[in-house]
Amino acid sequence: MRNPEKPTFFLFVTLFLASSLVYTVTAKSTIEPCSSNDTCNSLLGYTLYTDLKVSEVASLFQVDPISVLLANAIDISYPDVENHILPSKLFLKIPITCSCVDGIRKSVSTHYKTRPSDTLGSIADSVYGGLVSSEQIQEANSVNDPSLLDVGTSLVIPLPCACFNGTDNSLPAVYLSYVVREIDTLVGIARRYSTTITDLMNVNAMGGPDVSSGDILAVPLSACASKFPSYASDFGLIVPNGSYALAAGHCVQCSCALGSRNLYCEPASLAVSCSSMQCRNSNLMLGNITVLQSSAGCNVTTCDYNGFANGTILTMLTRSLQPRCPGPQQFAPLLAPPDTVPKDLMYAPAPSPDFDGPGSIASSPRSSVLPSSGGSFPGNPANGPAGSVSTASSSVSHFCITFLISIAYFSFVFSS
Repeated sequence: MRNPEKPTFFLFVTLFLASSLVYTVTAKSTIEPCSSNDTCNSLLGYTLYTDLKVSEVASLFQVDPISVLLANAIDISYPDVENHILPSKLFLKIPITCSCVDGIRKSVSTHYKTRPSDTLGSIADSVYGGLVSSEQIQEANSVNDPSLLDVGTSLVIPLPCACFNGTDNSLPAVYLSYVVREIDTLVGIARRYSTTITDLMNVNAMGGPDVSSGDILAVPLSACASKFPSYASDFGLIVPNGSYALAAGHCVQCSCALGSRNLYCEPASLAVSCSSMQCRNSNLMLGNITVLQSSAGCNVTTCDYNGFANGTILTMLTRSLQPRCPGPQQFAPLLAPPDTVPKDLMYAPAPSPDFDGPGSIASSPRSSVLPSSGGSFPGNPANGPAGSVSTASSSVSHFCITFLISIAYFSFVFSS
């Protein structure tokens, strides 16, 4: 007489092993090789793990709280706005400086002081929302035994970022490091950030349109670029569409309206001591625009911000003749400090459609590392950026999982 428990036990063990393998598939992230010491403005897509004050969010990443608010087009004129409590699960864009470290783009300016009950896993997955892995924290801090973390230890938190020369398809862009959610699709991410599936695949060196929860994508955001002189401390300033940035020691506020490529700067509303903002040989102040209609067209005079150098706000008087006079200056709409999570951030915009591009499609993103000297990924547009995909460990194929489940099934049938 057969023992009915053996096949059932064997089935359970095999299915358990198969399911365990599923969860050992490591999330992928895009890396950008580099060889210079330059930096760029970059953004992190961060989801709050609990209710936090604006200042507490800023402290997690060692950034200016006002810059966090402006990057998300949140009105900074509200009283005591830095102590406003933001709700758990709120998605924010965190402005960071992206550097070249050990041949790849990353940010290493963030430090975290450990608390009781912290683990490398909880710090990576919860506190920093999957923007970093426990293995990356362990390696960056040479932690021999991750199970032994002393309270108060300062840990370097290596965070993903990308520059790609501040362009996407030869147009100004800022790159957002975005952690894929379970409900996300590539088409949904593309629509949310006004780009295309093709562009996302090219930037992230993807072999197909499939994404998995925990993957980190570099998402190009259309932006307005400055043309400041190279000696200005804010040389290379780029502001994404629909957001703001502070410059000149909080004296100047620059904005990029939705759908615009023109950076507009004006005096900031903060109460700080600032140098003169008047344009030379003119009564115009920074941000002022005058128009004069004539038979030849519209004479436009503007007092523009031209960077910050040696404690001085640089201005530039610009005159031009245009066919018609410009309308009122357009600004990105400012939002009240949020108390709840907007519904449009809780659900994916759309399911993923069938991909009908050329050639065969892999079941998940794959690529080889591209040389830092340039090179191109098949399908990239001319001068388009191209990253590479990194994984902490080898992924397990669906074939292996299916094979194990098949063995379990037939063992059960023939043992019954």
